[in-house]
Amino acid sequence: MNNRNNQPVQRRQFLARAACGAAATVAAPGLLGSTACAAEGRWKMRLSASTIGFTKLPVEEACRRIAELGFEAVDIWSAHAGCPHLDDVLDRLGPEGLKEVLAGHGLKLYAFSVYVGGYPKYAELLGKAGGGVAIRGSSGPCDPQELTTRMKAFLEGLKPELALAEKYDSYLAVENHGNALLDSLDSFKAFADLNTHPRLGIALAPYHVQGRGASVEDVIEVAGKQLFFFYAWQRAPDTGQLPGIGPTDCTPWIAALAKAGYRWYVNPFMHHEPEPEAMAEVLAKSRDYLKRCYARGVPA
Repeated sequence: MNNRNNQPVQRRQFLARAACGAAATVAAPGLLGSTACAAEGRWKMRLSASTIGFTKLPVEEACRRIAELGFEAVDIWSAHAGCPHLDDVLDRLGPEGLKEVLAGHGLKLYAFSVYVGGYPKYAELLGKAGGGVAIRGSSGPCDPQELTTRMKAFLEGLKPELALAEKYDSYLAVENHGNALLDSLDSFKAFADLNTHPRLGIALAPYHVQGRGASVEDVIEVAGKQLFFFYAWQRAPDTGQLPGIGPTDCTPWIAALAKAGYRWYVNPFMHHEPEPEAMAEVLAKSRDYLKRCYARGVPA
């Protein structure tokens, strides 16, 4: 490969190193491990879960279930598919009430999923509750020849939300989705090459990567230190979306995260969740499976 063709890769590597250094200075409390960017030692997998898995329960009960299953941190959802949790926190608990609930269950606040409502609505709450990652979508799809122009415009349009992230000591992560701007491998490369903000990154949904027939491991490599959230989520029906329930061997995913020095949480995930007891059962199986993937894929 000649130097000219290697420039985008070199730029991504430079930005990854810069983002890792910047994250160490602006990290929200409790989110990044002290060895997350270390060059030596075994990478540690940490697990979180999303409250939408228990959408029929009050947010306090959802957090209790997640904590009892042994997850370290929580992702709280706004009103996608009618999930009441984040708006209930906003309207009833407030930041101090949320901190009390989390502390009572030994959970860290990892993320707010703000696909409905948008980050500005919840920015102050997230910051006052301790800071974390706000997850949102990108924008509509574009023709491949328009990708760079559209991605530049999209990133430029995020500046007001990034100003809020700076004000409230939080992060913003953009999720990939089918039929969206952030979807193809080339779009991940464009995002990683053009993004220079240390508080902006990617929330990676393998479900949608698999929908394009692309390699999840390749996307992890491209995202590098700009990967802020990882949905352990495969393309399969019903509870088969969860690792260890569906057919995908997730060991290469975990190995790729370790190789990339991923410093956040691995979050087993599915949509259209079953009843709470059944959800707890399959989530426990998924948790155990991911731990086995870690043991196989990340040498001690």
